[in-house]
Amino acid sequence: MIEYIPKRNFYSKLDKVLENLDKKYYIHELIEKPNFEEGIILHDVIYQAVKSMNDEIAKYKISQNEYKEYIETWIHEIKTPIFCIDLICENTKNQVTKSISDEISKINNFVEQALYYARSTALEKDYVIRRINLEETIKKLIKSQAKQLIRCKADMKLENLDKIVFCDTKWLDFILGQVLSNSIKYKKDNLIITFSAIENNNNIELLLSDNGIGIPEKDIQRVFDKGFTGENGRIYAKSTGIGLYLCKNLCTKMGLGFAISSQLDIGTTVKIIFPKDKTILFES
Repeated sequence: MIEYIPKRNFYSKLDKVLENLDKKYYIHELIEKPNFEEGIILHDVIYQAVKSMNDEIAKYKISQNEYKEYIETWIHEIKTPIFCIDLICENTKNQVTKSISDEISKINNFVEQALYYARSTALEKDYVIRRINLEETIKKLIKSQAKQLIRCKADMKLENLDKIVFCDTKWLDFILGQVLSNSIKYKKDNLIITFSAIENNNNIELLLSDNGIGIPEKDIQRVFDKGFTGENGRIYAKSTGIGLYLCKNLCTKMGLGFAISSQLDIGTTVKIIFPKDKTILFES
């Protein structure tokens, strides 16, 4: 009986702690070393197993960080020849160089996707929340995409954008660039793109609407899945299925809402929701 009681207490506590513990690998930190022989052996076995797992995780983190650094370095290096090719096309304008410039814009978009995918999977926060004027941001975006917008003869409309929001400038630029790129990629004739903002009691909504081909109803629920291209991606353009996944992921990390609605053959609206309560953003 003297041996049974401490054993029963130890194993009961072990079972209860393990059942209620969300991260099971913390079990060793929460169980005191018992004073009977088989309990001591079990305690040491758990310690060795947890230590081995932590060592493997540490190796994985180092490998992941090294790979992330390599990808970011490669991306910054590849941007130089991309810029040079685009500059050559600008200085030698003809039908061929216009086509090359269009393809370079697509390559640059894929490069940006790779960069932000690498950053979005980092364990640490890689963004800074700042005060941003939506109207200035949208005008800057349109200017950066001017060549593509002019070539597809897009009609741009800006409505009620004089609003202040809080988020990371570079991440927002990337998100808006991806959404605008999709509007261009899946356009119909006479492309019309409208940027507008709605101020509510608790948030500000930024809407980007187009009159493009729209998204089939069966695909709308899966557009944020990583790698999902859908019917449009297979028929109208080669798609990576990464753009909207990244947009949603980045918005979530910044505490922003990101939603999409669409009607086939009528158009698509993307909504970014900025909370007015800045503490939500800094705690996300």
